[in-house]
Amino acid sequence: MRALSVIILLAALVLPSGHASASPPINISAEELQTLRTLAAQGNALAQNNLGLLYDLGDGVPQDYAVARQWYEKAAAQNHASAQFNLGLLYANGHGVPQDYAMARQWYEQAAAQGRANALYTLGEMYAHGQGVPQDYAKARQWYEKAAAQGNADARGWFEKAAAQGNTNAQFYLGSLYEKGDGVPRNYAEATKWYEKAAVQGDADAQFSLGLMYATGDGVPQDDVRAYLWFTLAVAHSTGNKQKSAATNRDGALTRRMTPVQIAEAQKLAREWKPKGK
Repeated sequence: MRALSVIILLAALVLPSGHASASPPINISAEELQTLRTLAAQGNALAQNNLGLLYDLGDGVPQDYAVARQWYEKAAAQNHASAQFNLGLLYANGHGVPQDYAMARQWYEQAAAQGRANALYTLGEMYAHGQGVPQDYAKARQWYEKAAAQGNADARGWFEKAAAQGNTNAQFYLGSLYEKGDGVPRNYAEATKWYEKAAVQGDADAQFSLGLMYATGDGVPQDDVRAYLWFTLAVAHSTGNKQKSAATNRDGALTRRMTPVQIAEAQKLAREWKPKGK
């Protein structure tokens, strides 16, 4: 029963996205600490990670990054994602080891492979700021996207900032989040707003999504002329299956319900369209 209560305690000991010092005090009792040590010595990866965390924080034990690393490594060897992430933090911050961004990245990547959102986000940060890797905003965005898909609020914040600065990929991604209600309340009007910001800059994915919104009337008044326009632009700005899907949506039921005058108007708008700022 005592071991069970400590296991329940362990579930709450999870390092946040920043450094360990950001965590609130655990206030673990001497008896709970002894039980934790026993479980860790028996090979329990969760106990090993969290014993390492206590030493990392200096909470209930003297702060000792070297001992923290030893326990993290034991848990990480059992593929414990939190321990892998925590090891990455030690190397990134140079706590108990020489600062080594390459080693930090290796541990973050192992945690990220298991879907650890904080690791995904931190890898995005490394590429965004060129920490131990060449600065690469495209790779940063890929990691941020993965983190946001796991519910990481910091990653969503990055997309909001990038979208506000005119980044079409971020604008399209925000639009899709609002359309699906993924991590935010579903809001078709907000989805349409972000799709349109990307679409007017020539983003084919956003143009296709905007065509769907106008065709169905989700988030905007239903408008077949504008739906035809955006599908046509998506056809012009994409290739392969994306292009085929845009053409199918334009030339199917949408075209059949439009009058010749409406089609001519939409085609004229498409011919005259120019991306924003060009």
